[in-house]
Order: sequence, then structure tokens, then C-alpha cells
Amino acid sequence: MSRPIDELRDKKTEIARGGGEKRIAAQHAQNKLTARERLNILFDESSFVELDVFVSHRCHNFGMADKRAPGDGVVTGHGKVDGRLVYAYAQDFTVLGGSLGESHAEKIVKVQNMALRMGAPIVGLNDSGGARIQEGVTALSGFGKIFYNNTISSGVIPQISVIMGPCAGGAVYSPAITDFIFMVDKTGQMFITGPQVIKTVTNEEITAEKLGGAMTHNSISGVAHFMGASDEETLLSVRELLSYLPSSNREKPPVRDAGDDPERLVPELDDIIPENPSKPHDMYRIIEKLADGGRLYDVAARYAKNIITCFVRLNGATVGVVANQPKFAAGCIDINAADKAARFIRHCDAFNIPLLTLTDVPGFLPGVRQESGGIIRHGAKMLYAYCEATVPKVTVILRKAYGGAYIAMCDKELGADVVLAWPTAQIAVMGAEGAANIVFKDEIQEAEDPAAKRREKIAEYEDRFNNPYRAAEMGCVEDVIEPATTRRRVIGAFEMLRSKRQSLPAKKHGNIPL
Repeated sequence: MSRPIDELRDKKTEIARGGGEKRIAAQHAQNKLTARERLNILFDESSFVELDVFVSHRCHNFGMADKRAPGDGVVTGHGKVDGRLVYAYAQDFTVLGGSLGESHAEKIVKVQNMALRMGAPIVGLNDSGGARIQEGVTALSGFGKIFYNNTISSGVIPQISVIMGPCAGGAVYSPAITDFIFMVDKTGQMFITGPQVIKTVTNEEITAEKLGGAMTHNSISGVAHFMGASDEETLLSVRELLSYLPSSNREKPPVRDAGDDPERLVPELDDIIPENPSKPHDMYRIIEKLADGGRLYDVAARYAKNIITCFVRLNGATVGVVANQPKFAAGCIDINAADKAARFIRHCDAFNIPLLTLTDVPGFLPGVRQESGGIIRHGAKMLYAYCEATVPKVTVILRKAYGGAYIAMCDKELGADVVLAWPTAQIAVMGAEGAANIVFKDEIQEAEDPAAKRREKIAEYEDRFNNPYRAAEMGCVEDVIEPATTRRRVIGAFEMLRSKRQSLPAKKHGNIPL
């Protein structure tokens, strides 16, 4: 072997060691993998191609001239995930704490630009001490370039962020702009200002984990959408998410045959809705019965549990599901549920993913906190998202569909292409008991037996309005179907809508009520 080739191999071997064996051991001691180990899990075996291998920092301030920084603390490149092109960058905490300097940022910006030009997803593995203090404003400028590319790429290519270590200060805004955020439990943390700054400024004491850990952002703030118990588990989940998504907005999602008959009946659904309308049921059971192989990929599962957003496959094709969950807050729509649904709807629309809406909603959640918190503004986001979405939209009304919440769950007027209802559907301005108290108030008060008269009028209202047949007569529902046939009917509806073409009026962009 020639000397130049030996030298090349030695240099690449040295670069691959990152910050050295001592720092790699420290990384492993925190239950964290190195940047390259993470990329090996994310990508198909031997498919990752590293870019800008020899790039390093150009800083000479504060002793930086003598500091070695292989790759300037970030590994960038491309590879295959299930045979499809994907770009990625992985910050290397073993090199200067993964801090972002000018060259570090330029490497990330380069793969962002390449992903955008090629029409391929990009995955960012975040594990960094933040902006490199020694580089000052050039580090901050680097963040700005990354944020700009995140924004320009939004809705064009899928962007996924994985928080696998610290992510603080301005660094958090790149993940926040991307489509989905994964966090590794106990090691991934996100916050604008850390516990020490908060204690100094506000005198509040809190741990870093409680302030910005995976559980906090998955269940309370709603910043993150997924969490994993380890680096490996989290990265395998990223691979699974990518399998549901197209490479760009120019494509449709990949089709994967699960060997599940599209004509399959689901007789269990005939009795799945409780006879008592006040009794909750688990909407996940219904979604699993409808999905190919009973499999769903839940998005933001721990946040706003009163609404479900998930991906499923129907006859092999990806479908986004928005469904009320009666097990939590009776399935009412509140501020957080509206935000969660609106974001998911807009993502599906951007990437050509049809929408299936499963309705069982008694209304928007009442209360002073909801009104003062802006439920009007937040609820409007959900309405806006459905109205703006031009992908095929199918709605199935299972049980309650009352008032404004009936509309918000994508009724005909919000653009649903097909609306189906089960015989158990209750479609009205409000529930029968409340409606009877208003509509028949005088008759009830004047009756010899007000309680008996009230029961009579409740039954009368239910018979005349609180059922799917009045809505079907008015053309608001295409058909009332047997629950067992739902999978077959929904798949048939999406097949019919496959060639749907709809365009919105020419405009720069709308003004969603943020």
C-alpha cells in the first residue's frame, strides 16, 4: 500500500475517534452513544456517506488555535433508510462539547441545502453545549442560517429532530421549526434558559430534567412528539416514522402491503360503542381494528390525550388519523387538543397524506381557564387547518357530534369529501337533555309532572334530531353504515379520491390564527 493512502487512512481513523477514547468513554458512561454510532443505527448498514470529513474550525481566539476539533464537532452526510435517500447531521459531544461554531454551522447548512435540492428528508441528531462562546457572533449567525433553512424547507421535505443530549438557548429553535421532535428519556433536554439562570432571575429552583426533560416536553409543553428509553430505541422509532412519510412534497407516501384484506369486515365494531352515551370507550381500539395489521404510529401520544393523532396504513397506503378520545375529558376539544390536531393536519396536507377523522365529541371544553386562555383562537387553528387542507378527507361520525365541535371535526362544510356515520351517531347542536331544557322549557315547567314531561321531550328530541338520519336526509352525511363495514367503506372512499385535485386561491400565504 502506498504511503499517501496509509496517511489518508490514518487521518480518517483519527477523525473517527472524535474527541478521543477518554471522552468517548465519558459519553458511554452517560448512556449516550457517539455521533457515528448513532448514525450507524439510523441508516441502513454501510450506506452512510460522510461529507466534509476534514473540515475543522478556523477560530484563533481564546486559545482555540491550539485546540483540535475533528469535523468541528458535527458529522454530516447522507445514506439510505429502508433503501431511500436521507440526509443527516449528528453533533459530536466528544468534540468541544458539540458546540456550534462557524464551520460546524456551515456543514449543517450544506446538508440542509442538499436535502432540499434532492427532495429528501433530513434528520438532525442534537447533542450540543450550544453556541461556541469563543467564536462570538459568527456562531450566532450560524444558528440564524440553520433556522432560515428549516423554515424554507418546511412543507417541502420532512425534517426530524432528535434530542439526544443538551439543547439549550437559541439552539432549541431549529428543532422547534422542524416537523417532529424525538427526545431520549433522561439524557435529552431542551430549554431556553437553564436552571441556574432561572434561579438567579426568578428565584425558582428546578432540576434540568424537570425543566426540559423528555417527559416534560412530551406530556406538558407539547414541544416534543416522541420519546425513547435509549438512543437505539429512539433512532429505530425515527426509522419507522420515515416509513410513513414521502421523501418530499412532490411525492406520495410509500405503499407497503401488510397482507391485510381491504374487504375485511370488522364485526367487533358493531358492539364497541357503549349503550350509555355517557360511558367512555377507548378510541385506540377502533383505530387498531381499522388499520392494516392493527398497527398505528402514535404522534404526541402523551400530550392532549383527549385527541389522537396517528399514522396508519389502509390497504398499504399511509393515512393520517385525527380522532377524539372519550377516555380523557370525554373527548372534548380544548386548547392543547386543537393545537395538536391543527399541526398534524397541516403536516399531512403538506406531504400528501390523506386524512381520516373519527368523531365522538361532546363539544369544546367549557370553563373560565379555557376561555381566558384563548380557546376561540386555538380552536380556530383546527378549523383553519381542515379548511385549508386539499388532501382527500374522509370523516366517520361514531357517536357524539355536537355544536361547533361537530364542525371542527371536519364536517362537510369544512371540506370533507366523504362523511359517513354509524347508527349510534348523535348529530345535533347539543345533547338531547340540554336541548330539551331549552326548546321545551315552558312545556316542562307547566306540566303536572315536570320530570315525566322532561323525559318525554328528551325522547322526542332524540327521535327527531339526535341521530344520523336527519343529517343524512339533509345531505350532511353520505351514508349511515354498519360499523363492521367501516374499514371497507373508508378504503373504498380513499381509493375513489385518489385522483382528487383541488387548488386554493392564489396568495402569498394565509393568516392562520396563531
